[in-house]
Amino acid sequence: MTAFDSEETALIVVDMQNGFCHPDGSLYAPASGDAVTPCVALAERARDAGASVVYTRDVHPEGQFEGNRAYDEFERWGEHVVEGSWDAELVDDLPDPDHVVEKHTYDAFHRTDLEGYLDAHGLRDLVFCGTLANVCVLHTAASAGLRDYRTVIVEDALGYIEEDHREYATEHAAWLFGETATRDAVTFA
Repeated sequence: MTAFDSEETALIVVDMQNGFCHPDGSLYAPASGDAVTPCVALAERARDAGASVVYTRDVHPEGQFEGNRAYDEFERWGEHVVEGSWDAELVDDLPDPDHVVEKHTYDAFHRTDLEGYLDAHGLRDLVFCGTLANVCVLHTAASAGLRDYRTVIVEDALGYIEEDHREYATEHAAWLFGETATRDAVTFA
């Protein structure tokens, strides 16, 4: 079992949005759709135990990547989760969060209020689930680890494009900066 003190723990649910999780989404991956139910269950358990529940939303303003030299998500992935679109909205099933972080890159700490929120609430243990395992989940969790938060990725509550992407992300996290656990092993007290 991986036990967490609810007063010091935040469940970070990464990018569970229509664009990634719904069959009509611009970057739908079936495994991301499959991750909705496990993420909802984790969020409900965390909330019931008094842990903080934080959602990230990947949102891209019109023109965000114009003039960029190297970092252009629209070039890599096509246009997705554009600000104000149905694509960018969180999936309907998620329970109400304590906080929502709007991000514009893979890393939810980059130029957002996430670290300030966590520090202001004394949250030092972070449990991650969401999508995509090897992109936004991994980059955000790695950023947390570098900031000396206890970082745990829930390996059976992740969306991905290919199964080996999930395996890469969890192995990489466990090797370099954090831990992994299954949903059944995570408890909030």
